[in-house]
Amino acid sequence: MGQSMMQRLVIALFCTLISISATVGNAAGDTTVGANSSFAVTAPPACVNNLGETVTFENRPAARNQLAAGMARRDSQGVPVIYRFGYENAPPALQQFIDLHECAHHQTGDIDRPHPPRNSPAHMMNESIADCIAILRIRDGDTDGKTVMDAAVLALTADMATVGFAATTIESRVSNIKNCFEKPMNASAFLSEILEYRGLK
Repeated sequence: MGQSMMQRLVIALFCTLISISATVGNAAGDTTVGANSSFAVTAPPACVNNLGETVTFENRPAARNQLAAGMARRDSQGVPVIYRFGYENAPPALQQFIDLHECAHHQTGDIDRPHPPRNSPAHMMNESIADCIAILRIRDGDTDGKTVMDAAVLALTADMATVGFAATTIESRVSNIKNCFEKPMNASAFLSEILEYRGLK
């Protein structure tokens, strides 16, 4: 299967892609999600980038094929922003994971650094780090973080397969998320290590 426009966007702009064309679970129990499903759009989390700037969130209409996705960038005025596409199509756990993943790209300075070539080791490392920070924030801030993680991973696995990612890529990402959940440090400590390593602290 060739890369779709949405898949290229995911790779090039550090997006977490969440489609909702499968049966997934959320923190409240199993929910059948389909093209006609609609969820309340959750309030975004607090997000401050590595420069101390507050990141804003903007809700946008659903992308084609009823996909929910996030995009971290600076807007035309230079304001750090996360665009939230079609969040009404994603259960709360997925919305939370997308928001925190995209926030992590701002927190680690990815948005202001040169974008590495797509599918390169540097690109994959950026994505793995953003996933790790996101899942640590879920673990640290939710009394039932494992349930939220399991719901997000279940949906992410199905949705990446639907988009056309290879099974090995999906398995590697899920393994990273689950391993990060067990890290013996909190999200702030992990982020601090990343910023220090990159010379941004």
